Amino acid sequence: FGLTEPDAGSDPAGMKSVAKKVDGGFELTGSKTWITNSPIADLFIIWAKDEQGVLRGFILEREDAKGLETPYLDGKFALRASATGMIFMDQVFVSDDRVLPEVQSFKGPFTCLNSARYGIAWGVMGAAEFCWEKSLEYTLDRNQFNAPLASKQLIQKKLADMQTEISLGMQAALRVGRLIDEKNFVPEMISLIKRNNCQKALDIARSARDIHGGNGISDEYHVVRHSMNLEAVNTYEGTSDIHALILGQKQTNISSF
Repeated sequence: FGLTEPDAGSDPAGMKSVAKKVDGGFELTGSKTWITNSPIADLFIIWAKDEQGVLRGFILEREDAKGLETPYLDGKFALRASATGMIFMDQVFVSDDRVLPEVQSFKGPFTCLNSARYGIAWGVMGAAEFCWEKSLEYTLDRNQFNAPLASKQLIQKKLADMQTEISLGMQAALRVGRLIDEKNFVPEMISLIKRNNCQKALDIARSARDIHGGNGISDEYHVVRHSMNLEAVNTYEGTSDIHALILGQKQTNISSF
């Protein structure tokens, strides 16, 4: 899914990838970055502007794409199991029958992104739930000052906070899901739960790492892995601040972009 560019992240309208009309199709030129699976994918959905500045979607197949390069992005501390890379296109030909016919605006990619954001709102709660359960298990097993860590008031408050935020986040995601099924929702609802659940999950992972003390940075306990991954999830598919501005615009009817 090729949307994000080196100079167009939170502002996809600033993309520089272009689609030039030629006989029988288009030639795509431009670059994309932070694209999941780009180094290994056989099929790409590429978003680029035509010569009139209209956003179009193109289906690219690697085996036919002369001028396509997809290097890995190395050095990540988060989502290390994910094959993340870039996409470089130098006059890559795409035939007319591989142009998405119904999409001529940002509504197309944003519809996809909103679906992904809804899934993220659930997924981060799964990571948070793991960190909560591991924290409970760890503090029941580990003794300090002649008593289990779980007997300490500070620990019990942290566990209670985790349980509360996970319960609220999951209920919010469930409610929005039902409204989606009923076709009775607005996109800003998804911004709200993506933003809230990512932030709360990240707080829970950090608290879990703190509860585990020095062991919290060890891969034996995994909480730091979730903490690093959640830093990435809090960024992609719209940063926390961008979703805050979406919510602010909905309330005030004034755009700050």
